[in-house]
Amino acid sequence: MRQRRRIFRPAARPRRWPNPALLLAAAAVGWLVVGLGLPADLFGSAPREREWTVPAADVRVVDGDTLRLGDRTLRLSGIEAPPRGLRCTDGEGRGFDCGAASAEALARLVSGRDLVCRVHGRDRFGRALGACSAGTADVNASLVDGGWARASDSTGGLAAAEAAARAARRGLWAGRFPSDD
Repeated sequence: MRQRRRIFRPAARPRRWPNPALLLAAAAVGWLVVGLGLPADLFGSAPREREWTVPAADVRVVDGDTLRLGDRTLRLSGIEAPPRGLRCTDGEGRGFDCGAASAEALARLVSGRDLVCRVHGRDRFGRALGACSAGTADVNASLVDGGWARASDSTGGLAAAEAAARAARRGLWAGRFPSDD
């Protein structure tokens, strides 16, 4: 029986890194291209303020202060609407869902109207924050003035609208609102 002869090849020479100065120069050029060549908002940061125009067919009401505009979500800034399921009482003492009533009021405001929204930031959940107008009506101010949302900033112009809605007992202020306790 004949034995096979094995022929071994010598080990490959380890790869040497190129000149460190050449690597440093390549890295600097790469950073320069990335820094100057890519848009500033590539990784999620957006321009400070932008305008969205949305046709009426793409507008959906999520709740009393949130709209779905096509594939984007926008929270109305400067206002706070009650969440769905919160119980309020009307002028006659009957209970009703404040959040659903607020959402219905928003739906009446935007129904069949194209919206123009000025987006100026994001909330803590990543939703766009902005103010919208439906025709000539300012949606944010109309909700507060109608008594269906509270002004979230007491120093803004919406605080006066909230005070007027409370005094006139409009919307949520017609009966007893849980925050009055």
